Amino acid sequence: MNDLCHRPIIVAGPCSAESLEQMTLVATRLAQIPSITMIRCGVWKPRTRPGGFEGMGETALRWIQQLKQQMPSLRFCCEVAIPSHVDLAMRYGIDALWIGARTTGDPFSVHELAQALRGTPLPVMVKNAPSPDVGLWQGAIERLLQMDVTQVIAVHRGFTAFGENPLRNTPLWEVPIELKRRIPTLTMLCDPSHMAGHRDKVAQLSSAALALGFDGLMVECHPDPDHALTDAQQQLSLPDMERLADSVVMRIHNADKADLLLHDLRMQIDSVDNQLLHLLAQRMAISTDIATIKRNNNISVLQSSRWEQLLSNRMEQGLQIGLSQPFIKDIFEKIHSESVRIQLEKNAIPQRPEQA
Repeated sequence: MNDLCHRPIIVAGPCSAESLEQMTLVATRLAQIPSITMIRCGVWKPRTRPGGFEGMGETALRWIQQLKQQMPSLRFCCEVAIPSHVDLAMRYGIDALWIGARTTGDPFSVHELAQALRGTPLPVMVKNAPSPDVGLWQGAIERLLQMDVTQVIAVHRGFTAFGENPLRNTPLWEVPIELKRRIPTLTMLCDPSHMAGHRDKVAQLSSAALALGFDGLMVECHPDPDHALTDAQQQLSLPDMERLADSVVMRIHNADKADLLLHDLRMQIDSVDNQLLHLLAQRMAISTDIATIKRNNNISVLQSSRWEQLLSNRMEQGLQIGLSQPFIKDIFEKIHSESVRIQLEKNAIPQRPEQA
């Protein structure tokens, strides 16, 4: 099985470890898929309301230990919510852990888990909290990093949506993108199962995540998903899981080949951008000269009729060469705003007049 530092990372397995027979079927099938990095399974299941299946606990850990003895190449991960979960998981040789959405939303719980995980070499995955609060997600990750947990991975599973929604959890892709901007070295997976809420949408969401640069997926699958004890609708069958894994590998392979083809075009873009920056600098230098003439001749900084005519002309020119008018309007409004700022600064005028 692949190491977690190699792309793509594919973590797959049932929502819950229900029986030794179920886990044996899962392990045997997933072991035959080279691209599967690790098997996930819920050992303790936090339920929204009492009375549901809450996992098999230590019994499930014994099953995993037995399977690891039979198939030493397999790696397993499970969710932990309290320090005693961490102790038991490590005692039974679990290879990685994840902190669930409900736990991530409670800084006190995360702090206790971080203390229990202090200095662990195991990968620890952190799912986002149900609310789209990038600071809360970042804070959970930072608490682990402060405790010398060296392999911290973010897992995006979408955010709770109120009312009618085609997905179980709204993606709000801008939130994980912002988290990645704040922590550029962070490995990030997508959990399309919890995002989708139904197996028919898992592949589409997986493609979207990979297109956005996620490092891999965490996907739920089951030997008999319709009769799963938890999250039956969103779990893939094992054959479907294999097809998804194959498609992920093919996508990454094609992307690597495309990167070679795109290299020259990206160099051309860099060259054009460099020219644009120099042209903008020239334009602002001209604005500085204009400011001097206006100041020496008591001419108003803002010439509304000139600005309106210029904008109209540029939008028409842009249209003729295939550029959209809203795009041109937006660009030249920003250029004009900077030009006015320079002229006001040159004339030592503290306030900015309204733009036409």
